[in-house]
Amino acid sequence: MLHLYCGDGKGKTTAAMGLAVRSAGRGNRVVIAQFLKSADSGERLILGRLPNVRLLALPEQMKFVFSMSEEEKAAEQIRQTDLFRRATAAAREQDANLLILDELCSGISTGMIPLDLVTVFLDNRPEKLEVVITGRDPMPELQDRADYITEMKKLRHPFDRGMPARKGVEW
Repeated sequence: MLHLYCGDGKGKTTAAMGLAVRSAGRGNRVVIAQFLKSADSGERLILGRLPNVRLLALPEQMKFVFSMSEEEKAAEQIRQTDLFRRATAAAREQDANLLILDELCSGISTGMIPLDLVTVFLDNRPEKLEVVITGRDPMPELQDRADYITEMKKLRHPFDRGMPARKGVEW
């Protein structure tokens, strides 16, 4: 089935990674790709130690798309699209039970990953492959295909009071 964890609230990635732990704990093979993120995030440190979880490599640093030059955006579009292709290929090759595509919604909405590439994969994915997509503002084409849609709604967040993201909580 297809899970969509979306919304403006905290918890989308956390929910996806929790499902990865649950699935891996049952002996399932898990593939995780994170889009528009750097490698410095706490969940990667622990998930990378699990033998049946494959984390696709990320750069050490990552700029926000809005702060990239046009040249950087063009290069990043190639890298993000390749990451999507590698993730879906790894899920097929490893006969994975769970594929997590973290922040794929942002990858699509920023133009880094073509929507039609994603929808073709979703429409032709292996029957037993559970897929989780996270991010803000999912395209209607993703919502139409989703079996689960869970919206995280922000009611309050310390960032609104000027508090920066905290290591071990937000990243």
